[in-house]
Amino acid sequence: MIEVIDLKKQFGATVACDIPSFTIADGQVLGLVGNNGAGKTTLFRIILDLLKADAGRVLIDGMDPTATEQWKDTTAAYVDEGFLIDFLTPEEYFAFIGKVGGISPDDVRQRAACYDALAGGEIFGQKKLIRNLSAGNKQKVGIIAALIRQPRLIILDEPFNFLDPSSQNELKRVIRDYNRQTGATVIISSHNLQHTVDISTRIALLEKGHILRDMDNADGSAKDELTNYFEGGDARNHAPEQPEEVGKGIKI
Repeated sequence: MIEVIDLKKQFGATVACDIPSFTIADGQVLGLVGNNGAGKTTLFRIILDLLKADAGRVLIDGMDPTATEQWKDTTAAYVDEGFLIDFLTPEEYFAFIGKVGGISPDDVRQRAACYDALAGGEIFGQKKLIRNLSAGNKQKVGIIAALIRQPRLIILDEPFNFLDPSSQNELKRVIRDYNRQTGATVIISSHNLQHTVDISTRIALLEKGHILRDMDNADGSAKDELTNYFEGGDARNHAPEQPEEVGKGIKI
């Protein structure tokens, strides 16, 4: 279970995260949606101890990520290319992930092979360095590497970006199956509302760092509410101001 408690983060005058209380239960597939600058990536980076909050805290199974390393044993994520070691081939990178995680080379190969359909014949056995792969294939490498660890919590930031339609559909299948088979908690952010509705059991709508709506989506019931929000006037009324820091490479 993840608990967010009085969490605040600002970049200058721009509020990137202001969440008084939010809980994510074990086994949920939570989709985070919102316009650019809504605070989705900021929240992920704080959860993963990649960014320091101004106030408040996050707990993963009761553990504060800023105070212990133990949560890393059961958590995996892919946020951006910075998670990759791009001078390795995908196979070398997977082997490295396995070695760090105490997974045998045979188990790494077996686990990676489970995602052959997602790889689409463009990752395994190509003898290409990760840096020379397309943006979509780099994204696949990062996602597969996270899944190889078989985490109880997996966080994916815009996982459908750069993927072709066939790969997007395969990734949806992978996420659904992984959640059902393992009971893992999955948190994704996405600008693609349909994909989010298709795979999420719960959807949170973020704008200007605030959670405006927390919707049950067990039967896809959040679709109409999201469509009305983004196609109506609500999204424009809540559109966040562009922070000065974005121009300096900070993504919120």
